[in-house]
Amino acid sequence: MTFVVKKITEESLLEKAFYIREQVFVKEQNVAPEEEYDSFENLATHFLVMDGELGVGTARWRFTKSGIKLERFAVLKAFRGLGVGGMLVKAVLEDVLKNPSSKDKTIYLHGQVTALGLYEKHGFEKVGERFMECDIAHYLMKYRPKG
Repeated sequence: MTFVVKKITEESLLEKAFYIREQVFVKEQNVAPEEEYDSFENLATHFLVMDGELGVGTARWRFTKSGIKLERFAVLKAFRGLGVGGMLVKAVLEDVLKNPSSKDKTIYLHGQVTALGLYEKHGFEKVGERFMECDIAHYLMKYRPKG
């Protein structure tokens, strides 16, 4: 397996990202499709991790009134534990940080409880109380760069 992270710029890659989200969120975690897909799809910057021609992981980021939100991190079940999630977090953060419009903005995400360790490894810290989103336990997490 050779994983490559790509910033999505073409429709066919976005379809692969949507397929991954369908498998992980809608089928595996029982998130309603109308909750999973939203009006921000065209505004967000999407990423895809590829293994050859196969899309195995995806994520996106977007500007919000609260700052910059990283979201929709999903890795196909067969590819978990292989570093795909970490590659996504790193690539998305790098893209956000090199964007001039992100300067001085809060970078945050809603981390599922099962993925907190992944986000903490990349500089995110839990803020506040646990909350439910789509019947899944989450924490607000803010990026606190080291140094």
